[in-house]
Amino acid sequence: MKIGIIGAGNIGQVLAERFTQSGHDVSIANSRGPDSLRDVERTTGAVAVEARDAVKGAEVVVVTIPEAKVPGLPKDLFAGVPANVVVIDTGNYYPQQRDGRIEPIEKGMPESRWVEQQIGRPVVKAFNNIYAAHLRENGKPAGTAGRIALPVAGDDHRAKSVVMKLIDEIGFDAVDAGELDDSWRQQPATPVYTADLDAAALRAALQKADPVRKPEWRATDNSPGTFENPA
Repeated sequence: MKIGIIGAGNIGQVLAERFTQSGHDVSIANSRGPDSLRDVERTTGAVAVEARDAVKGAEVVVVTIPEAKVPGLPKDLFAGVPANVVVIDTGNYYPQQRDGRIEPIEKGMPESRWVEQQIGRPVVKAFNNIYAAHLRENGKPAGTAGRIALPVAGDDHRAKSVVMKLIDEIGFDAVDAGELDDSWRQQPATPVYTADLDAAALRAALQKADPVRKPEWRATDNSPGTFENPA
């Protein structure tokens, strides 16, 4: 499968490495151009390209950049890309730490629904609730007791099944977490966020999530600060 990754942060690099190890043809792009990604090529096995080339011919596209930078993606990024291409959003909204205020999310719109509107493509929410190091190191063979499960939310069942298969290939169980409007259940501060739960525990934790965003995960008049000093 040809997979294009937009974003070369921690999650982007780990996914590039794990998907390449699973035998997929992976390309990776960032905002600074392929020359800035030569070390990433060497460590992950992915090919560094421009963003438009990452989506060209891809069967799956992973968008894994800070929420605040999503509106800055090229407006024609998906021009000519077939409608059946699966787009995965791995992002989280960190208003006090990085992103500042994004008003629709503050008013209750699920983060990935907002991303979907920005890029003009349906997305599947996945890979957002696990630390990058755990994604790299903690995959286990199918059937292993205690295998970590990852939630997958989206409106298209075929697209979700593609994502769930990829998750299984890299060593994790995949749990259908509902439609994209249900993806708030896997956002920061919910019971599944960075919890490393098995499938049964993950399903239970998804049901315990509270739709009210906690104050520490809402923007303030001084946002954003940093991860070390949120504002």
